[in-house]
Amino acid sequence: MSGTGKYELDMCSGSILKKMLVFTLPLMLSSILQLLFNAADIVVVGRFAGDNSLAAVGSTTALVNLLTNLFVGLSIGANVTAARLYGAKQNDALSRTVHTSIAVSLISGVILTFIGFFGAEKMLVLMSTPPEITELAAVYLRIYFLGITALMVYNFGSAILRAIGDTKRPLYYLMASGAVNVVLNLIFVICFKMDVAGVALATVISQCLSAALVVRCLMKEQGAIRLILRSIKIHRQELLSIIRIGLPAGFQGIVFSLSNVVIQSAVNLFGNVVVAGNSAAANIEGFVYVAMNSFYQAVLSFMSQNFGAGNYKRLNKILITGELCVTAVGLLLGNLAVIFGEQLLRIYSDSPDVIAAGMIRLRYISRLYALCGIMDVLVGALRGIGCSITPMIVSVIGACGLRLVWIATVFTIPEYHSVETVFLSYPITWIITASVHLICYIIVRKRVKRLYEKVSDC
Repeated sequence: MSGTGKYELDMCSGSILKKMLVFTLPLMLSSILQLLFNAADIVVVGRFAGDNSLAAVGSTTALVNLLTNLFVGLSIGANVTAARLYGAKQNDALSRTVHTSIAVSLISGVILTFIGFFGAEKMLVLMSTPPEITELAAVYLRIYFLGITALMVYNFGSAILRAIGDTKRPLYYLMASGAVNVVLNLIFVICFKMDVAGVALATVISQCLSAALVVRCLMKEQGAIRLILRSIKIHRQELLSIIRIGLPAGFQGIVFSLSNVVIQSAVNLFGNVVVAGNSAAANIEGFVYVAMNSFYQAVLSFMSQNFGAGNYKRLNKILITGELCVTAVGLLLGNLAVIFGEQLLRIYSDSPDVIAAGMIRLRYISRLYALCGIMDVLVGALRGIGCSITPMIVSVIGACGLRLVWIATVFTIPEYHSVETVFLSYPITWIITASVHLICYIIVRKRVKRLYEKVSDC
């Protein structure tokens, strides 16, 4: 055992569906709680500070993702590397990976703090953020990025825990920090009238708590994933392994976020009401996305452990199970978000115009969100078997490049210059990109099969 046994999950034997659900459900709840940080920010600020403050906080999401996705991608590299080493029972290399990962998270946090704090206002202006909300959005971003190191530490630490199948303890930590976030939001905004600064400060404090808890957890481990503070440093071989998988994933995340920034800039052209409605609807969709994304994480970890252990026969079954699960969840939750859309949007704003604007986005994107989940699970399968550059290239060209082309061409035609045209770019690019990912998986999987047959013959 390389960690606390009752929290570990052997992904290399037994029922794939049962174990995937055991892995996924706590992860899904964790992701929803993490998203509730932003939801609490938006709901409280929308209710008690007004639509401008709501639009200011909501308009920062694409920019935050743009700046953080490179390093979030590196945490994916840490997860894949650790899971593969865990499956292969290479404990010394696993220990070095843990300490390298935490070192990378600290360095990442310092870099992001500098960029986010000093460049916030200039980046918001480049995004065509409406002038009346730019100053509020800049205040939120500066405070948010002062605590970004804690978020990086939590992401890398929880990635290590996921590698051994532990998705329960990150859930417990987020439950604690999420409760703190909600309480502090209410105190800072309602009692102290701190507006967007209050929700940003509440988020930072809650992120520091979750980071402290995950570090404490790793320090109390007894096996290869135990964290020893004085041993935190970069190990070259493990860093290269993390970078090989994580850098393409991070670069893909950056390009995705860049395309979303362009999309946000196009939405911004339609004024504050549309921006506010879009922000609220996107937040609702976020809950659907993280539920689907938990199956991406599951397929990524299951594939990595089995690939490291040489269990190549289970790979296709893992992918099929993941796709069936993500399709069911995406269709169910995505359509429920549309059916109850008006009621959900009222949580964020009482304005009929904001609610109407939000419903447009939900109808065009949320209803077909399962397509995004199908695409992401294919990416997780490819990365789990060591193929990270190919899905990056396909995603950058398919899901991102085509959206930018769509905005630069179709959207500029006068009769199609509408927010509906902007939203339509999502399902179209999901279908195209998922189809190409499937072809790539079939090709790569055949190579893995030949490797398995060669090893079996020896």
